[in-house]
Amino acid sequence: MSKRLEVFKFAPEAYKGFGAVHEYVKSALPAELLELVYLRISLINGCAYCIDMHTRDLLKQGVKSDKIALVPVWDEAAALFSDKEQAALAWAETVTRVDQTRVPDADYQQALKVLGEQALADLTVAVALMNAYNRFGVSFRMQPAALA
Repeated sequence: MSKRLEVFKFAPEAYKGFGAVHEYVKSALPAELLELVYLRISLINGCAYCIDMHTRDLLKQGVKSDKIALVPVWDEAAALFSDKEQAALAWAETVTRVDQTRVPDADYQQALKVLGEQALADLTVAVALMNAYNRFGVSFRMQPAALA
């Protein structure tokens, strides 16, 4: 496979904007919840770079490998995830798959009930951000640290 360009070398101001949004959601949501959501979105989108990065970040935070390994099937391993984590993961999935789900009212109501207005707004910003980052990672074949 041929090497692809490093998009943010050519769009540094865009990188700054994405970075500002990233800093906002980091300050607005619990770190473990955010990384679990980022990992789940990256798994759905098949972004090797982001899967590698968020797995490493969760391990650094002290999250057990059993929990990380079961993120793809979190709903079957619900006992490992808090109610807020389950609501956030469900919301992340329905929003990431918007072309298939159209984000049903029932999904919205459940997320709102568990998370509240502010956290749901912040989480939706985080979901949109990670979906954008995944598109950069996949499109430009960003190399996971495991391959470096």
